[in-house]
Amino acid sequence: MVDPRAIPQPDEMTAPYWEACSRGSYELQRCRSCRRFVHFPEPECPTCHSIDLGFEPASGLGQVETFTVVHRTVAPGFAERPPYVIAWVAMEDQAGLRAFGNVCGCEPDDVVIGLPVKVVFEDLPGFGAIPNFAVR
Repeated sequence: MVDPRAIPQPDEMTAPYWEACSRGSYELQRCRSCRRFVHFPEPECPTCHSIDLGFEPASGLGQVETFTVVHRTVAPGFAERPPYVIAWVAMEDQAGLRAFGNVCGCEPDDVVIGLPVKVVFEDLPGFGAIPNFAVR
């Protein structure tokens, strides 16, 4: 059965990210010249402008930087999910590195700024796996 949620549409630049997620590995684009992680994927490094980029494992550890609790939604496939939390997460791998996703495994009222989280993967039928964040 195909999940009614919007399915990511990998392209040449993002396919390695989604393939890693489906293997249960959190891999982010990284500049081979200056060693900065680049997320979301870009054609060149925003720091040194190198085009020598690849994907490497990241820790998947971070803290909630900001979040919102969704109580009502019209997004396909989410009607039965509210309330749920979506957050920007400051990743521990480098200053300024952020990721976006759902915070799961706890009550929405338990989510606070600074909450330590880790990447977990959710199977998205018809696609593969997508990253979310769980309390650690």
